[in-house]
Amino acid sequence: MEIERVIVGPLKTNTYIVTKNNKTVIIDPGFEEEKIIKACKNKNVIGILITHHHFDHVTALPKIEEYFQLKESKKIKDFPFEVISTPGHTSDSVSFYFKEDKILFSGDFIFLDSIGRCDLPTGNYAEMQKSLKLISKYPSNTIIYPGHGEATTLEHEKQNFKYYGVEI
Repeated sequence: MEIERVIVGPLKTNTYIVTKNNKTVIIDPGFEEEKIIKACKNKNVIGILITHHHFDHVTALPKIEEYFQLKESKKIKDFPFEVISTPGHTSDSVSFYFKEDKILFSGDFIFLDSIGRCDLPTGNYAEMQKSLKLISKYPSNTIIYPGHGEATTLEHEKQNFKYYGVEI
């Protein structure tokens, strides 16, 4: 799997261009659609995935959908991944888990040494704790690609779960 991180917008949102078997998906087209389109040059873009619908993750979505003649989807043919409901930061937060590659795109659910804010509309700390408990059951060597900042591993982040009141 080839993963390209394109940092966009004033909040430095990570948009991911993910390619596997000559097929590409775009995850969280936040801003700067021209930059995203350029990163997808000569790629076979077959889908768009959104981790949650905050403006910094979807502002470029309409123009990206129009350019590639695609709609946001939670299932993409010939591109196997699991959609995991991970509410807490928002009620609609999901993470995309690629089991074969042990890779998780977490949006604003988990960051390097942190978790997403739960004090924004539809955020819920108790739901965040449940989501952390759920994700702790996945392989510890899973690489996490967050919505902002650098990648991390589940093993590293699980060490912090106790600070959020989550026993694993």
